[in-house]
Amino acid sequence: MTEPYDPIPGEPKHGEALSRRATQAHSVSTGEPEKTGIAGLFQNHRTAALSVTIGVAFLLLGTGAVVAGAAAGTKAPITAEEAALLPDPDAPERVVPDALPDATLMRTCSIRTAASDEALGKLRASVINTSTGDVLYSAGGSQLVAPGGAMQLITASAAIAVLGPDYRMSTKVYQSSEPGTIVLVGAGDPTLSNTDPGSQSYYKDAPKLSTLVDQVRTTLGEGQPVSKIILDASYWDAADAWDSSWSTSARRNGTMSEVTALQVDGDREDPTAAKSPRSDDPINRAGQLFAAKLGFPDAELVVGTVEEGSVEIASVDSQPVSVLVNTMLQTGDYTLAEALGRVTSKESSGDGSAASLPATFGAALTQIGLEPVDVGVKDSSGLSKENVVPAKYMAQLAQKVFEGGSKLNNVYNSLPVAGASGTLLDRFTGDNEKARDAVVAVTGSTGSEGSLAGTIKAEDGSTLVFAFYALKDSIDSSAAATALDALATRAFECGDNLASN
Repeated sequence: MTEPYDPIPGEPKHGEALSRRATQAHSVSTGEPEKTGIAGLFQNHRTAALSVTIGVAFLLLGTGAVVAGAAAGTKAPITAEEAALLPDPDAPERVVPDALPDATLMRTCSIRTAASDEALGKLRASVINTSTGDVLYSAGGSQLVAPGGAMQLITASAAIAVLGPDYRMSTKVYQSSEPGTIVLVGAGDPTLSNTDPGSQSYYKDAPKLSTLVDQVRTTLGEGQPVSKIILDASYWDAADAWDSSWSTSARRNGTMSEVTALQVDGDREDPTAAKSPRSDDPINRAGQLFAAKLGFPDAELVVGTVEEGSVEIASVDSQPVSVLVNTMLQTGDYTLAEALGRVTSKESSGDGSAASLPATFGAALTQIGLEPVDVGVKDSSGLSKENVVPAKYMAQLAQKVFEGGSKLNNVYNSLPVAGASGTLLDRFTGDNEKARDAVVAVTGSTGSEGSLAGTIKAEDGSTLVFAFYALKDSIDSSAAATALDALATRAFECGDNLASN
């Protein structure tokens, strides 16, 4: 057994001796005075001291970690609210799309101020970009409302699609088997005119009663008397001449005649005037004018039908339907619109009645490429408030017209041009003048509506189709027209940047 070390009294202990020797050696080598204690130890044993220091640091850090772990181990459990915020380990993996959707254009040009004009009453509107199909603007555009005079865009399109641009209506005269009797037969042409040769009626280049008279005289001979004239307006039911939803004031103020298959100058008192009072019996009036022209004003006039096997002795044709459509759209003529609708019915699968128009126009619209969903047809002119055509549908029809298929280029080429022709000749003035020549559209105006529908070639080069209806119980037609022009002008300025609100 080793005895414990017991130093000699007065002699330094082992560790102290080592320290002292090291200190002395340092003093001799450096010339520095000896340092004693911890400082001396560090000075003389730098490497050992550094190792000790690092070890102590690790010891302290390890102790801290143990303390921290102990603290964590004793932390209070989390609340239910905190647990609800943690991710659910059983939740399905979030689906990530293979490709990001295309960026959506942020449009910034507004027509809100123009659309809020009080003159527009209750505005129903739709604007569509023809290239993209985007509905750029809508104000109740899908609501079922009456389109007013814009209804004539449907009538024109149906007439061209069904009848074709070259179709003509004929008015004929037959010789009856009854001596001294002839039969005047109408087939829907309201443009037959009592004006003299070389003079113009309201309907330009219209067929003349005088032409019929000359042919009759040539066939019968100058000395052959005519004592009876049968008036045949049975191409459609003569009793189906006036819709109950129309105001009779339309006849009195010269807006529209009764819808009969035989009439002269649209039944106007003045054959040269756009608006002229109409009669209560267009068929008899036509007979009176014909008898007087023929030189037998006292001949008996009888409403009837031509006998089978009767010989045709005279005939005149209307202008082609393409010309009649142009006249209707350029002037907004209600009588001509109603006649075109009835003839379109007769020459398709209908009987020419007002009741046949929904089926007739529905089939025509389908032929054009538009399903007649939500379209209600009461008449051909737009005079009835019972017609129903949403603004968006009318704008879609305007696009078909613009594209020109099914020979609808005849309709597009017949539309009034802003500041240049027809019912738009004197419009788009002042601040709206910038859109002249750029807006091509049908117009309409009744006591409760103003309408504008067609195409806008916008300032940015885009082409827009649109339909605007200004609806009001009692509307100021002039103020509404100006407000509609301003709305179209603002759309012209916005182009494809037109914002939806």
